[in-house]
Amino acid sequence: MALQDVCKWQAPDTWGLSPHLPQASGWAVPPGCDPQTFLRTHGPRLAHGTTTLAFRFRHGVIAAADTRASCGSYVQCPASRKILPVHRHLLGTTSGTSADCATWYRVLRRELRLRALREGRLPSVAGSARLLSALMSCYRGLDLCVATALCGWDRSGPALFYVDSDGTRLQGNIFSVGSGSPYAYGVLDRGYRYDMSPQEAYALARRAVTHATHRDAYSGGSVDLFHVRESGWEYVSRSDACVLYWELQKLPEPEKEEEEEEASQDQAEPATLHRDSRMAAETEML
Repeated sequence: MALQDVCKWQAPDTWGLSPHLPQASGWAVPPGCDPQTFLRTHGPRLAHGTTTLAFRFRHGVIAAADTRASCGSYVQCPASRKILPVHRHLLGTTSGTSADCATWYRVLRRELRLRALREGRLPSVAGSARLLSALMSCYRGLDLCVATALCGWDRSGPALFYVDSDGTRLQGNIFSVGSGSPYAYGVLDRGYRYDMSPQEAYALARRAVTHATHRDAYSGGSVDLFHVRESGWEYVSRSDACVLYWELQKLPEPEKEEEEEEASQDQAEPATLHRDSRMAAETEML
């Protein structure tokens, strides 16, 4: 006979619902209130932020992003990765809800793999962007939050597309997505050239993300840098954004260098004119 039968003891039902918690089907809100309306009005206001960018140039496509995943005033992960590989010649930046981005990139990898098995070759970057746009557009209006820049190299060369969860698909040379994108665009628009060298492109991408993380409250951490070449994508580096910012402050500003060059030219012009006038006067005397 078991001891609990002798003592007439019965274990409490630990699997039952607690009287202090709401039912599994709803939220603990005042009686008569709709949960969605109550949370929309009185719930916490969450602000998501990030800085991702990508640009196309002569030697491929550069993708860069910060590494801090933030939600409101809470830092969820200080070292998250916001650039996800799709296959050897294609990767994408992620901005929006992390779970949505990760899920749809898994879906995209699966669909591209199936097409490669059926057709014997991987789709182009444009075809991949078209496929992802068509898949996500079916869920428009259902609070799906994904914004990505697909960076790849196919038979036509380097290619860059912007795709979001509303089904938007755009082709371009420069894209920046996230709360820090206005600051990144300011740096990119000033320093971008299609015929840059790889080292110049790396420096421009690091500078754009670094300045964005300094100004944007929801971006920060480190700067991840990827380079998509004809041979495939390459993980270039991960650099601390704070260290990069202070290093950039020590470099001379381009405007000051231009002003110094103009000043030196202005000083050289009077001396040249004086020399020419003296030579002309000596020639007349002769």
